[in-house]
Amino acid sequence: MGMRRFTRLTNGFSKKVENHMRNIDLFFAYYNFCRVHLTLKTTLAVAAGLAPRALKIEDLVKLLD
Repeated sequence: MGMRRFTRLTNGFSKKVENHMRNIDLFFAYYNFCRVHLTLKTTLAVAAGLAPRALKIEDLVKLLD
């Protein structure tokens, strides 16, 4: 439900496969490294020991360059 790119009736529908794959990658990176989950009170990456701290969106954008 968090990704409207999978439904064709929205403005965000991806016509190109490359754009769709990049958007999915960005969504999963945000979900695992930036989004603080209510039950864990931290991100999934920090809880799993993959990251020392929760990333900000600015940090995630810097990794894309």
